[in-house]
Amino acid sequence: MRVRTDDFDYQLPQELIAQAPAEPRDSCRLLVLHREDGSIEHRRFTDIVDYLEPGDVVVVNQTRVMPARLVGRKSTGAFAETLLLRRREDLDPMGSVWECLVSPGRRLKPGAIVEFREGGAHAPQGAPVVLTAEVLDYVEASRGGRVVRFAPAEGLTLDDAMHRAGHVPLPPYITSYEGDPEKYQTVYAMSEEHSAAAPTAGLHFTPQLIERLRERGVLWEQVELEVGIDTFRLVEEDDPTEHVMHTERYHVPQRVVDAVHKAKSEGHRVIAVGTTSVRSLESAYDAEAPAWDEPVVARGFETADDSAAVMRRGDIVVREDATTNLYLMPGSTFHVVDAMVTNFHVPRSTLMMLVSAFATREQVMAAYQAAIDERYRFFSFGDAMLIV
Repeated sequence: MRVRTDDFDYQLPQELIAQAPAEPRDSCRLLVLHREDGSIEHRRFTDIVDYLEPGDVVVVNQTRVMPARLVGRKSTGAFAETLLLRRREDLDPMGSVWECLVSPGRRLKPGAIVEFREGGAHAPQGAPVVLTAEVLDYVEASRGGRVVRFAPAEGLTLDDAMHRAGHVPLPPYITSYEGDPEKYQTVYAMSEEHSAAAPTAGLHFTPQLIERLRERGVLWEQVELEVGIDTFRLVEEDDPTEHVMHTERYHVPQRVVDAVHKAKSEGHRVIAVGTTSVRSLESAYDAEAPAWDEPVVARGFETADDSAAVMRRGDIVVREDATTNLYLMPGSTFHVVDAMVTNFHVPRSTLMMLVSAFATREQVMAAYQAAIDERYRFFSFGDAMLIV
């Protein structure tokens, strides 16, 4: 089936873009989409317990968001902003060189110097400069991409300086939130900070809800995908197959592989929380790896012990410090994930294409229209969808 980027567009009333998280987190609404027949239910997020069975395994992305938004001034006094995307360890193993999005893009050319004061965008008059940035080079200049070298003030580490000057970056469609920035982190986020944006489907879970799932016999496992530049991009090409996904670092440990094997062998499901968890699990699938379960017996032989028995191929395998640019869209095959928790995504995005590949485009677009009709809250701080 040939699709166009316009196929993943929809009209969203501006007032349905959530500007603050639900309080408590798990009080948001939950739209349940059944892939088998396209039926839809309207529930609360705490009701997700009703849809998970003992032996199912829930896999979340434990990444933590960096204070990646840095607002400073050039020598002219003009404001300048950088958004940290990923370290360029190939250029400096010590971690001082980053790939960034910058604004204003046209004025931040190689050689430009920006100073950042303690407190960042809210720095008081006379606050000390804690961090300096030098633009080194262009990377996708038309999109505002730059390679930037950062230097902390004397007596500070780079990490200290970035925390003193930086802010957790909220998406541009969240324009009025002034609450606790920790609300843009999941309750299970790791202590180390690696991502430029939150895995927002996980924002709905509370410690109490996680405990209820565990008491029900649901397994809880964690992967990590360092959310990067494609979170901030729409598909601009008319043909979505021409869109280039950037690489993101991810980690799928042995215990997740073991949990997936256990669930599958016992007839249970793997439920991925968020598109980043989906991409981690599906990226860890190796079509050439020997299957983890019993070998298939070749035709004409009676037992798997026979020397002519053949092994099926394909398995999820451990991935440590790996990279992925997996692009899932209608026509893609899902080898690991059986159900998905996700938010409502921006039109014309790769995330819309991913969920439309997991269900169907028609089912997803119908679900989105139902959510609009029912006045659901959309995007990062919005309501959730469970696709089963």
